[in-house]
Order: sequence, then C-alpha cells, then structure tokens
Amino acid sequence: MNAFLCLSRALLLLVAAAQLTYNPLAMCEGFADVAGRPTSHHSKGATKSESALSYSRQICSFDSDDFALPTGDWPYTDADMNRLDNSDDQNFYSEPRFVTHIDDYAIQSLTEYYAEEMGETSRQKKESGLEEEGRVDVLDLCSSWISHLPTDVPFGRVVGVGMNKQELETNKQLTEHYVQNLNINPSLDQFGDNSFDFVCNVVSVDYLTKTREIFEETNRILRPGGKCLISFSNRCFPSKAIAMWLQADDIDRLTIVASYFHYASEWNSIEALDIKIPAAETPERPGLGEMFSNPAKGFAWASTASAIAKVKGGDPMFVVKGVK
Repeated sequence: MNAFLCLSRALLLLVAAAQLTYNPLAMCEGFADVAGRPTSHHSKGATKSESALSYSRQICSFDSDDFALPTGDWPYTDADMNRLDNSDDQNFYSEPRFVTHIDDYAIQSLTEYYAEEMGETSRQKKESGLEEEGRVDVLDLCSSWISHLPTDVPFGRVVGVGMNKQELETNKQLTEHYVQNLNINPSLDQFGDNSFDFVCNVVSVDYLTKTREIFEETNRILRPGGKCLISFSNRCFPSKAIAMWLQADDIDRLTIVASYFHYASEWNSIEALDIKIPAAETPERPGLGEMFSNPAKGFAWASTASAIAKVKGGDPMFVVKGVK
C-alpha cells in the first residue's frame, strides 16, 4: 500500500507543475534557477552586477541617421499626445496606490540592471577620486512608494518627483522629494545643471505629454557621462497613456522613446535594451523510477518547471538608455 501511494504521489508531480506557488528565489538544490543561472552553490564569486551585465541584451543602437528630422525639430502633434482621459492627472493620482505595476521577476530584472549601471558609475567615481565613497546621485521621475534601486550601491542624493505626496513620503530610498505634475509643469528648475549621475523613469513614460521639455531638462541636469534610463513593460492605464503609445507594439515603443532623446537634445549615445533576465530551459523530467525512489527529486523538478513557465509568460522589461 505504501509503495502504491508513493508511486501515485510521483505521478501527481507531473500535473503539479502548473499549480505550485511561484518562488524564483527558492529553487531546489541541483536545478538551475529560473534565470538560467545555477543555484547559489555553483555560482560563488558572481556578484549581482556581474549577473545583470551578462543578461541585459542590446536590441539596437540609434544614431542621427535613424531619425527623419535633426535634433531640435519636434515631429509630434497634439493628436499624438492625446489621451482618452485628458482630465487633470492630480485627480487620477489623488489616492495612493501601494502596488507594483510589473511582476516580481521584471522588478528583479530592473533592480539588477540598475546594480550593473549604477555600480559601474560608483566604481568610476571612486577610482577617479571624484567621490571618495563612490556615491551616486539619482533623480527618479514619476516616482512613487518604491524606486527599485539596489541596496549594494552607495547613493548620495536620491530625489523623487511624483504625483502623490503619501507615496513619496513612504519611499525610504528617497533623500528628498517633490510633488509635481510634469504634464503641467515639466520644468526641473529646482535642480542645477549637471546635478545627477542618473535620471530614471519606471513604467511611466507613456503617460507624459510634455516629453520634449522633460527630455531637454533631463539632459541639462545630468552630469557629463550621466545616463537617463527609461524603462517600460507592456502594461499601462489605457485611459492615461498617449495615443501613439496605445497604437504601437514593443519595437515601435522603443523607437518612440529613442526619438524623444534624439529630438530633444544631443546625446553621446542612445540604445535600446532587453533587460529581462532570461528564463532557463525546463529541466528534463525525472523518470518514474527516479520519482518512485526519490519523491523529493520529483517535487524539485515540478517546482522548477512551474517557476520557469511563469517567468516565460511574465512581463517583458525594456530600457532605452541615453548617455550625455
């Protein structure tokens, strides 16, 4: 009877994969994690930044010849920037939303990508003597209750500009914040020229209607060599997203954001990246005999297969990066 129950248990593992709780940080011993990296006992010496560096992939880079008009001209009309709901955004954001707008694995990918970019800038500042501790100054545009910044990079100023005072006050990564509707007042004149190493915007560029002014200001307040990182996925509040964003696919959206950089200001480089850490291939399923003799191995396979399936069907994560 016990043998029969063990065999039945092993067979049920074949069905369980799609029903188990997703936990990409708790993969079982001996299987790759959902990012395709070995579990921690195989990856000694690899840092988060090295991991992210390995998995962010350039989709394309842009130069001036890729755009129809020169820098300084602006091709977009009011119709392009129109929205289904053009009412005051302050009303839409009056109540705090303590939620995340992308899934956990997309957030992890973004944080690890930030660790790569910001960690490298920190090392450069420290080695050059510009900043003894290598502290990095960041402006988070359209900020909210969380900024997805890494915890292993030294920061100086971390400034949030957002719509909801309560959300900004809850964000423990910010050293200061400003409540500001960028669609009414896109000026960032509270900041001097060359003030920041990074300007970030997370899954919010599609809601901005004054992108020319915002990208001009972003260029002004970045230090030479500073980076603007515009990240987005494929989710949005359709009523508040601009018309041309809703009509575009992922590739078109990368091009739209790249064009904001190009038409607003001069940049040393503009590139589009896929920063989603790729999922591993599903491991080979253990045979029935193996699961009969070692049910734990069957559970390990089912948990890993379930997590990989969830990641493959999760939110994409893109960045368009401009370097001043």
